[in-house]
Amino acid sequence: MRITPLGGLGEIGRNMTVFEFEGKLLVVDCGVLFPEEHQPGIDVILPDFTSLRDRLGDIVAIVLTHGHEDHIGGVPYLLKERADIPVIGSELTLAFIDAKLKEHRIRPKTVKVAAGDTHKAGPFGLEFVAVNHSIPDGLAVAIRTGAGMVLNTGDFKMDQFPLDDRITDLRHFARLGEEGVDLFMTDSTNAEVAGFTVSERELTPAIDQVFATAPRRIIVSSFASHVHRIQQVLDAASRNGRKVAFVGRSMVRNMGIARDLGYLNIPRGLVVDFKKLESMPDDKVTLICTGSQGEPMAALARMSNGDHQIRVGEGDTVLLASSLIPGNENAIYGIINKLTDLGAKVVHKGNAKVHVSGHASAGELIYCYNIVKPRNVLPIHGESKHLHANAELAVRTGVHPDRVIIGRDGVTIDLVKGRATISGQVPAGLVYVDGQTVGRATEDTLKERRLLREGGVITVVALVDTTTTTLAEPLEYLTRGFVHDDHTFDGATAEVEKALDRAAEQRTTDIDKLEGVIANAVSRYIQRTYRREPVVIAIVVDA
Repeated sequence: MRITPLGGLGEIGRNMTVFEFEGKLLVVDCGVLFPEEHQPGIDVILPDFTSLRDRLGDIVAIVLTHGHEDHIGGVPYLLKERADIPVIGSELTLAFIDAKLKEHRIRPKTVKVAAGDTHKAGPFGLEFVAVNHSIPDGLAVAIRTGAGMVLNTGDFKMDQFPLDDRITDLRHFARLGEEGVDLFMTDSTNAEVAGFTVSERELTPAIDQVFATAPRRIIVSSFASHVHRIQQVLDAASRNGRKVAFVGRSMVRNMGIARDLGYLNIPRGLVVDFKKLESMPDDKVTLICTGSQGEPMAALARMSNGDHQIRVGEGDTVLLASSLIPGNENAIYGIINKLTDLGAKVVHKGNAKVHVSGHASAGELIYCYNIVKPRNVLPIHGESKHLHANAELAVRTGVHPDRVIIGRDGVTIDLVKGRATISGQVPAGLVYVDGQTVGRATEDTLKERRLLREGGVITVVALVDTTTTTLAEPLEYLTRGFVHDDHTFDGATAEVEKALDRAAEQRTTDIDKLEGVIANAVSRYIQRTYRREPVVIAIVVDA
């Protein structure tokens, strides 16, 4: 069996792994990665499907471990390449993906499974195991083939007192371990954190304290899929006599789905339309919105910038009920500062016990290694430091170092006769979604955007006699976002004239090439003289 991670190794997000056996392919998860500050204008980042495009007909199913965006967000884009791939998942996970696919006008072929179920997908035998996470209905999946068995935990932790009383089924893990797990793929996110992850129930007093002491409105920001945390907020609001409104399309949609399926218990009359809250006293109002990761277009960021219909003001309390995803810290702290400047009190994980992770800490991972006793280990879902920390835990529990693989996106791992080894590499670059375009934005595109943001743009208009390759009139410099004075470009013109002389010697008269000559000359001059890198565009007019 060949295992090829296309995302999630070396990053938090974009989780996707392809399994191959007897010429057929099984995809486990297909998520997105959210852009960082150095990726301006990008909506989300997809796994690279290049290695699958010639083999779309060989895919027997997509298995989804749970309903978070970093595990399901890429599914619409894969189904656009072949719409009839069966999608297998739990009830809530399929409900979330169904709603998402409706926006893309895709009607998927779905197969609902539950913990303990088995299912056959081509040559792959699947068995599903209940795991606890920060979203209900999470599943680990055991994949059986003639080449051996792989156990993929998905995202999980071992909360012994979960809000929905659904614990990670360690007895099931133990049974699979007794059968023999040839490759154990384990969540690495909290592998550096000692001990055990705190129970969700331990947050209730801190959340209650926020609701009991807030003088005006409470604005809660959370992931639109964090059903457990939203339940705690709803319960606190109910106990403190506050009404609640959901703000943002994804939040309204997902909480409606969770309520309808029985995963979210909403007391009658507690949740009202946002417009009704406008006429209520501030101390009776709770708003629940998206934007806990600093996403620029999400509700919370827009509130902090003053361009949302909800105006944050003196005495409001903002509760950030999510952890910080690595790479988002600056954006989140920026929003916290803006909200504080507006007069709000911001409560977050750094100053109150209002969030716990959804991922297993080191103690839980060690526990699982000792139960499962895997022959080989592949840490997944984490940055490089997380993968290495998880690998070290596996070795400490007795797994031979040669059987612990630190992989990267795109590596191919072959499982043969109980031994897993790296065998090759397939393309696994970052695929950018930019508005309605997929994959057209490149690293060069982003570099140019960064230059525009950081250095501005200079447009050089040149009237050139192409017969002599000389300037017929003085150059005209038009700028946007580039600070300059009357003498900034004096030396640039001399550099352009020298460059045109060299072009004349080479008999270059093509206007496109002359534009490149002029742009390069001005760009080099600005970099050398002012140590700045604006985008330089030259427009040549034939005199």
